Parts: sequence; structure tokens; C-alpha cells
Amino acid sequence: MDTKTAKRTQNVANKTERITGSEAIIRCLIEEGVDILYGYPGGAIMPVYDELYKFRNEIHHVLTRHEQGAAHSAQGYARISGKVGVAMATSGPGATNLVTGIADAQIDSTPIVCITGQVFSHLLGSDAFQETDIVGISTPVTKWNHQITKASEIPEVLAKAFYVAKSGRPGPVLIDITKDAQLGELDFKYEKCTGVRSYNPTPKVDIQAVKAAAELINAAKKPMIVWGQGVILGQAENELKAVIEKSGVPAAWTIMGASAIPTSHPLNVGMVGMHGNYAPNKLTNECDVLIAIGMRFDDRVTGDLNTYAKQAKIIHFDIDPAEIDKNVKTDVAVLGDSKESLALLLEELNANNHTEWLEEFKKLYAIELEKVIKDDISPTKEGLTMGEVIKQINSETAGNAAIVSDVGQHQMIACRYSEFNVSKSNITSGGLGTMGFALPAAIGAKMAAPNREVVAIIGDGGYQMNIQELGTIFQQKVPVKIVVLNNEFLGMVRQWQQLFFDKRYASTEMTNPDFVTIAKGYHIEGKRVTKREELADAVKDMIASKDSYFLEVCVEKEDNVFPMIPAGASVSDIRLS
Repeated sequence: MDTKTAKRTQNVANKTERITGSEAIIRCLIEEGVDILYGYPGGAIMPVYDELYKFRNEIHHVLTRHEQGAAHSAQGYARISGKVGVAMATSGPGATNLVTGIADAQIDSTPIVCITGQVFSHLLGSDAFQETDIVGISTPVTKWNHQITKASEIPEVLAKAFYVAKSGRPGPVLIDITKDAQLGELDFKYEKCTGVRSYNPTPKVDIQAVKAAAELINAAKKPMIVWGQGVILGQAENELKAVIEKSGVPAAWTIMGASAIPTSHPLNVGMVGMHGNYAPNKLTNECDVLIAIGMRFDDRVTGDLNTYAKQAKIIHFDIDPAEIDKNVKTDVAVLGDSKESLALLLEELNANNHTEWLEEFKKLYAIELEKVIKDDISPTKEGLTMGEVIKQINSETAGNAAIVSDVGQHQMIACRYSEFNVSKSNITSGGLGTMGFALPAAIGAKMAAPNREVVAIIGDGGYQMNIQELGTIFQQKVPVKIVVLNNEFLGMVRQWQQLFFDKRYASTEMTNPDFVTIAKGYHIEGKRVTKREELADAVKDMIASKDSYFLEVCVEKEDNVFPMIPAGASVSDIRLS
């Protein structure tokens, strides 16, 4: 038997196959269940795209118009599906254009795998054409990254990439693959990764810590829950609802946690944070036990840490040990998966209600309703408000739409006033605050959930940061609904300039193009609304459309978003005007 025949016989016995590194990459993706891939080709990744062409019936590649758009689309896909999103780009500028999306995914715990091409390994460090040290650049903003220089490494590394991205607290992974590794051959055999040495993504829940937490909650007179995205990532929505209903504890949410519990739930007391609701922010500093679930005590939630909930016992449920005591000192920490830990907590809780305490929330809500909410959603002023646009979208979608918002005033209004009946319905850039996020993220969300209505809510500033992705919508025929709330300002910056910089509107007023004409240039139907009497029919037509649709609503130029906690102030200092 000659050497080649012997090797072939051995490969068959081991269920391996001799293929190129490029084909191995595609086969790995298929093994991981990847059905949609967002990317942009170039020289250093071309061998992979050549193989992708051969597998085009198994993986649908979406050509975005910018690599940042690919990363954000992968995020939108991941956020609404719960699966790992995948983006691919070439070396150099292609790779660096992914970085903003990767950083966004890191701080918002979104599982994506980014694959980048790289120059031949013998050229590494030589400043070759389109060579960039993307591993070095992305190290601070990835959960894990790795450079592959040999074809034989591909199956094991990619299996690990998907495992790391989706296990424990999810996050982005970047795999950089040199061109010789793509062109080289290997004996292909794929085994999914089920563990990595010294990596413990899901800590074992300490039942004694759960009992200690339950003891504090059972004895509390004024307990309050604040939940974050950890509930959604842990698929613990039902467990959270059961805990809230059994304990009778009023529960508030961070913007990343929005939609885990329906907006209409009687114990859902609203949003915390800089532009959150008046009652949960104020009463944070009056509760006696604060139960934080799957949230990280971000500065936009806590305000001045020196005054944050100092009167309360703090219970913190989280999967990531790094978050415990990072910002707020806890009295009881429960590490572990939220679904498991909340199920155990439920068993230890006494059935209870906190009627008098809940009345305190209702009283403060009534104040906010009178001083803020009515003017936002049922205004008497001549100009349109962002709030009444969201109210109209709620009316047409019955609270079942996925709302994908960008960053700015419209984001806060969308989070405050959108009605959510279904989990994974609020998709926004929370931690990084990335303008330009919404349009490509909405593409990914709609492609992952084609049977759901997906509405992108965007400001005129953020819209123009990735407006080129209209080309992706047109080419892919993605029936996403796009709403631009146009106030001809970088609205949130202008609000700060008005309140804290004596109305010096430095570089925030915008002269905008004809957005409807631009949409029509991409064969997307569009309409511009300037009057209140036009709004209801325009939103109705948009939602009724079976295709993509663009709606521009011209809103009040200098409206502000309230309530507001000034930067660095206490949550008790929340302003209603």
C-alpha cells in the first residue's frame, strides 16, 4: 500500500477528509449551524469567499456596504435570535472597520464571531499591503481572539471561538487567519467544543447564598428589583416573572433588560437610569433591599456611587464574578446562571405583597405622568414629538414589534415609551452608545426573525453614519421599517449644551439631505410627515407594507428628554424639567 492510499484509509477510519483551510472554515460554520453570514470581501479573505460561493445554498452571505455594518448586523441577528452572529472581513481596513461593532458587542455581552483574513504568515510584521495587527488592536474589546497561521488549527480554534462567544456571559470573539492557512490543506474533522481548560463560564450556584438572599427579601419592608440583560441572555424571563409575582416586589429595568417582562405587568415600575422613570430612580434611595439581577451597576444607572442606595442591603445575582463589588458593594452575591439561581430563589421566597410600598411608586408615576409623559405622548404644542410617534407605532403593532434604536434622544424616548409584550424586543446600543448601530442591526434582526415586525427608530444624525446600508436592504430585500425622527440637531448633545453650556450649540445643528429621495434611490418606498394629522395614516401605511419602508417624521427641534439625572449627580436629584 502506498503512502497516499494508507493516509486516505486512515482518514476514512478517523472520519477525516483532506480539504483546504478555506473550505474548512466554511464547513466549521455549517457545523455550528450558521445560516447567515455578514461580510465584505477583499484580497486577504478571498480564498474563503471562493469556497463560500460553492456553499452558497447552505450559508447565505449578506454583502453589507461597510464592515461596521456587518458587525452590527451580526449583533442584531444575535440579539433577537439568541444565536451567535457571524461577520467576516479582509485584513487591514476591513478588519479595523469591524472594531466598533466588536467593542459594542463586548460591552453589551453580544455573542458574535468575527473572522478576518490576514497577509501570508511570512509577511507578518513587515508592514505588507493591508497588514494590520488586528489581534493586538482587538484584544481590549474581545472576550477572546486568536491568529491562525496553519490550516490544521482551523477546526479546533473555530470550535473554541463559538463556545467562548456563547457560553457564560456572552461576548465577541475574533479569529484572524493568514492567507497561507486558508490555502493550505488539512485532514478535516470537526468536534464541537464543550469546555476549555481553566475557563469556568457558569459558576455553580451556592444554595447558601440563595438562602441568605431569600432571607433578606422575605424580611424586607421596601424591597426593589432592578433587572438587566442577564435575564434575557439566561432565558430566565419566566423565572423572573415568577419571583416578582410570588414576592410582590416592584421591579424596574435597565435599557438592556427591557422587554424581559411585559411593559404592562402591574409590578413593572419602569426604567432606571439617566432618562429613566421618576419613581424607580427616586425610590432606589429609599428601598431597604435592592435586588440586582443580571445588571452591572453602570454609571448611567447609578449616578453618584457615593449616594447610591446607601440605606439598602444589596443583593446581586450575576454570572460574571468580575461584576460583583466592581461598582457597588454587595451584602449577598449569588453567582451563576440566572435561570438556575432564580428558580432556586423562588423555592425559598415567602408569598408576599408590598401594597403600601407599591403605592409610593404609583404616586411618583402620577407626578411624572402629569409633568412629563402627557406632554411627550399627547402634546398640545404645535410641533410633533418623538413620544407621540412611538405611541402611534405601539398602536399599530400592539406591542409585539422588535424596536431597534440608535443612540440619542430618540433612543431614550423609544425605550421609555415602547410597549413590549415579547422578550428580545428592545435592541439598542447600550454600553458603548454607538451612533449608526440601528440600521444595520435592524437588518440582522429582521433576517433572524422574518416573522416579526422590526422597526428601526433612528435620529437624523445616527442615520447618516451608516445610511449606505440602505443598499443592503435593497439588494437583500429585507422588509425592515425605518423611522427617522428628524429634529435637525444632534439632539442629545444639543440638550446638554442647552442645560449645561448656556445654549452654545457648537457643531450640533444639521443641514440634512432629502431623506425620502435617498430612500427612493434605493427603491425603498418613503414618506415625510410634518403635521400631526398625517402621522396616524403614515404609520399605518408603513406597518401594513410587506416591503421595506422609510418614514421621516419632522419633530420639534429643541425638545428635551426628561426626566434626567445630571451626569455625576445622585439618582435622588432626578429632574422633571
